[in-house]
Amino acid sequence: MIARSRQVALALTVALAAGAACQARDHEPPGPGRPAPSLAEPRGFTLVASGDVLPHDTIIDRARFDAGGTGYDFRPMLAGIRSVVERADLALCHMETVYGANGDYTGYPAFKSPPEVAPALATTGYDGCSTASNHTLDDGADGIRRTLDALDRAGVRHAGSARSEEEARTVTVLQAGQAKIAHLAYTYDTNGIPLPEGQPRAVNLIDEGRILADARAARNAGADVVVVSMHWGTEWQDAPDDRQLTLARNLTAARSEGRPDIDLILGTHAHVPQAYEKVNGTWVIYGMGDQIAGLMTNHQGAKDPRGNQSTLGRFTFAPPARPGGRWEVTKAEFVPQLFDVDAGRVVNLNRALAQGADVRAVRDRIRDVVLSRGAAQDGLVMGE
Repeated sequence: MIARSRQVALALTVALAAGAACQARDHEPPGPGRPAPSLAEPRGFTLVASGDVLPHDTIIDRARFDAGGTGYDFRPMLAGIRSVVERADLALCHMETVYGANGDYTGYPAFKSPPEVAPALATTGYDGCSTASNHTLDDGADGIRRTLDALDRAGVRHAGSARSEEEARTVTVLQAGQAKIAHLAYTYDTNGIPLPEGQPRAVNLIDEGRILADARAARNAGADVVVVSMHWGTEWQDAPDDRQLTLARNLTAARSEGRPDIDLILGTHAHVPQAYEKVNGTWVIYGMGDQIAGLMTNHQGAKDPRGNQSTLGRFTFAPPARPGGRWEVTKAEFVPQLFDVDAGRVVNLNRALAQGADVRAVRDRIRDVVLSRGAAQDGLVMGE
């Protein structure tokens, strides 16, 4: 069995304007004993997605310690989830912050993270990240440029922010097996920071009409599956708010020629895990929670452990039963995670529990929230 089909993955871009042709970059050939997939027989793929990477000062300090005091190493933080991420055909993260340079790194409230985060994400197995958040403009256009440059150097694709108008009009499409997956990303706000002068599309803001237009353009240009990352919701609220619910209903209801315009919605921002739900036949994760963050303080001023709890979503897609049909999710899973702020490590809670760690209570709390809108009845299960 091929453990990781994105060994043959292509990085594609599809112009949103009038469906320009896709162009593939060089890719690795199948390795020994790994025959190329047959074009005549499409096969399915697995997609995993995880929540906010939010390096507070303590996280930056930990990465410096893990690097031996010289530079920054974020790889050990993510090592506990690497086996889940790297086995997927396609893995998407959420890079909430922008990167600084030359040691000018800061946590809350205006984040500038070390660019060493990017290669750590790549080493963990992530193929792409959403980069639209309320912190995308924390260091203006320079912050966006440094962030996207670093992700490019690491080979991690990105969606949601842009260095130029041309880039803003281009949607990232990644290959998983024989399926082309369009990744779109949007944020509710930028903490009131205005867009850089002359760059009206430096970051994608949530607008229902624009999201659907982008999704349809990507589909028309050849995307088989359209995934939308949404930085939305009310912080510290376990339940999705009214705007999330309304947008989820409207976006998943939209169809073109009888086919849904959007195939999966991935939510971030709330700092806490939120429910998964199948809406109009499409899976929606309202909020995955913070995958990496320092010890969090909620709006009541209390240290809140929920800010270090999260989930990783894993979806298995099967090829359409007929040409031009929808790639269907045949298996939906969630993996409960915890960021151990003392150890500075992401923990796969089910694996930790199997190894004897006393984490059942937090695992079960996350499970209850995830299933709170009836997702179990639609087949969502807890994975490892």
